Parts: sequence; C-alpha cells; structure tokens
Amino acid sequence: MKKFNLFSEVIVVNKSDLQNIIDKSEEFAIDIYGNIIDNSSYTKDDIYIFKSIADTDVELVKSFGNRYQLVEDDERVLIKAFGNWQALIEINTPNASYDDTTADGIGEFSNKGLEEIGWNAVDFNIYYRSLVEVLEEKCEGVILCIEQEEPYQFSGLGFITDNKAAYSILFKYAQDRITEAMKSDEDYKRETLTNDELKVLKFFKL
Repeated sequence: MKKFNLFSEVIVVNKSDLQNIIDKSEEFAIDIYGNIIDNSSYTKDDIYIFKSIADTDVELVKSFGNRYQLVEDDERVLIKAFGNWQALIEINTPNASYDDTTADGIGEFSNKGLEEIGWNAVDFNIYYRSLVEVLEEKCEGVILCIEQEEPYQFSGLGFITDNKAAYSILFKYAQDRITEAMKSDEDYKRETLTNDELKVLKFFKL
C-alpha cells in the first residue's frame, strides 16, 4: 500500500473545471488524484480531500475556507488539504478498510471477510496491528494519512484495493502464525486448546 501523506502532498486540479463546478453552488468532491466528482457520481472507492459546497462569494483561492491552502498556477489549482484532516477522517471513514486515527489503534476491518480473520486470529494473540502491517506491506491500496517526523505523529485511514487478494494474504499469514505457535508454545498444543481455540483452528483449516 502507498502512503498519501497530506502534510506533503499537493493535489492538482484543473482550474476551469473547478470554477465551473463551484459556480453551480452544489456539493461536489475532489479525490486524492485531483478528479472533480459531482454529487451524483460518488462511489465507495472514492478517497476525498474535499467534499462540500464551496463559497461562491469569494475569490477561488479562498473558496474552500481557511483550512485549505489553494494556489492558482495558470490553468491549475494546487491544493494542500492537511489543515482539514479532522473533517476528512469523518468524510472518508465510511469508505475505509480500517481506521488508524485514534490512540486506541485499529479495532476492526470494514470488510466482512477480513474482519472474520481478525476476530478469529486474536485467540492466538495475532492482533489487528500485525495484520495491518502485513496488508500495508503486501497489498495494493492507499493509506490516507498525516505523518510527520519531529515530533513524530501519525494518523491514517487504510483503503484496500482488492479485498479478495487481501483475504488470501491475511488468511495464509494467520495460518502460518498459528501453526508456528502450536509447534513452539506449550500453551497452544492441540490437546490443551479450549473449544473457542479449536473453532479458530477449524476456521483456518488447521
């Protein structure tokens, strides 16, 4: 997965197209790739850096409000959106695969299949953090985040492109981790497992 760090990313939008949709005085959105999306064309795959009604009574660079930085550059508008991060969490969470924006960490996956893996794997001390690290290393997708080094700060939402591929990768990862635990940890010998743990083995086909 690739990080889209709002602290450093500049979103480029066509100036004429942007002005035209602002002039309609209707809600519209802009995704992380600079595509302008009217309110009849939203999809579950969209990742937004703006989703609202822009102010038509001010000049273009101020039309998104003071939480955005807009710069006009010939036929382009350059947008920095990190100042509106808190609102973008609310806007994008319904489409996200997982939420890593709170101090509590990741608590669930939005996809039913991935959530079944996460819910079962925890009985063998395999937690969401390790599962997400596997996804971020091996799967296609986007991590919409704010990340800075000094002082270190991270907050992000994950968007997985292919849930079927992600399921296969996580399922195999959990299988391997559980198999290793049963070989090396006395607490996970098959004959000592609880009924719940045996159900987990059945789920993971072990």
